Amino acid sequence: MSLREILLWPDTRLKRPCAPVEDVAAVGALVSDLFETMYAAPGRGLAAPQVGAMVRVFVMDAGWKDGEMTPLALINPRLLAASEETAVGGEGCLSIPGVTVPVRRATRVRMGFTDMTGAAQERDFEGAEAIVAQHEYDHLDGLVHFDRLDPDAAAALMADYDALRA
Repeated sequence: MSLREILLWPDTRLKRPCAPVEDVAAVGALVSDLFETMYAAPGRGLAAPQVGAMVRVFVMDAGWKDGEMTPLALINPRLLAASEETAVGGEGCLSIPGVTVPVRRATRVRMGFTDMTGAAQERDFEGAEAIVAQHEYDHLDGLVHFDRLDPDAAAALMADYDALRA
């Protein structure tokens, strides 16, 4: 396991959709590195493209900062269902540090994915887990939380981010 450098916006790799994983065993070291990097950051989720690996993998542990660790790796995740109920919450991003973005997300989602053993799984997420899962899933499609805003709000927050980096 090793810490990986987290790419920062506007690195162009954060804007590209990722390729499916063909061989689960081939991403074992990546998944270990993602967990180590996420916990060290410290974050609640981290997607492979955030460390420059352009494959459909993300890791998450939405509650570890407040309770016990429940790490989960999702390989080739698919969004199967999302609740009609939504909520707006402030989201941070390890690739866009220092800026919190108000994003509207479904409060419950069901995702299908492959686990580290290669088995197909389905899981329901709600609350903070649903938010983290949707945020990381967006990264696999080349989206960041700025992309979930109207253009004027996104431009204002990007200007704030640019000012932080200057």
